[in-house]
Amino acid sequence: MIDIIAGSLRFHTKLDWLDSWHSFSFGEHHDPRNTHHGILLVNNDDVVAAGTGFGTHPHRDMEIGTWVLDGALEHRDSAGHQGVITPGQAQRMSAGRGIRHSEMNASRTEAVHLLQMWVVPDTNGLDPGYEQRDASGSLTPGALVPIASGANPDAVIHINQPHATLWVAQLRAGDTVKVPDAPFVHAFAARGDVHIGDTSMSTGDAARLTDAGALDLTASTDSEVVIWEMSATLA
Repeated sequence: MIDIIAGSLRFHTKLDWLDSWHSFSFGEHHDPRNTHHGILLVNNDDVVAAGTGFGTHPHRDMEIGTWVLDGALEHRDSAGHQGVITPGQAQRMSAGRGIRHSEMNASRTEAVHLLQMWVVPDTNGLDPGYEQRDASGSLTPGALVPIASGANPDAVIHINQPHATLWVAQLRAGDTVKVPDAPFVHAFAARGDVHIGDTSMSTGDAARLTDAGALDLTASTDSEVVIWEMSATLA
């Protein structure tokens, strides 16, 4: 099954410092029919104004991945980790038994555009953890690259979830990649226009695939696609 979700149908939070589009129920936006796909609970597409950001707040028992599209995001947490995430940097925070962190725009003049994605861990109550690595050397144009995984040893960073792999493809017009053949796949068009199977997607659109097989994904324009491959789902 292929379910295409138009970007304009996502939940939307618009504040003076934040423009955020939510693929699933999040915060005050709740729809019991739209809480997850597979084990992906959050796919937020955020633009944060210069000099602002998310102040210190808590998380627990969640694997949180951040992928910056434009700009720079500064992370600090209660376990002593800190880092500035820019395009091409892969970052994961394991909330474990509890952690507090902030995410602030590192620039006083330019907005930061990022995706933040949450999957459940395979075990609750783990020690909090943080990993940030440069993935830019792995991002071969026209290829699907494993960025974060609990199973794929070639992934840039590790997550505590063996049933999930995050892939990123930076495509030129005409490039084609194979969508992973998995029970659950979430493909998000971060920018550009693509075709998945016989269906077109534009910036902000997502495809939720359930036992859909290894479909072709072809870029109509220069594009960036973020794909979660998952072999499990929430009960």
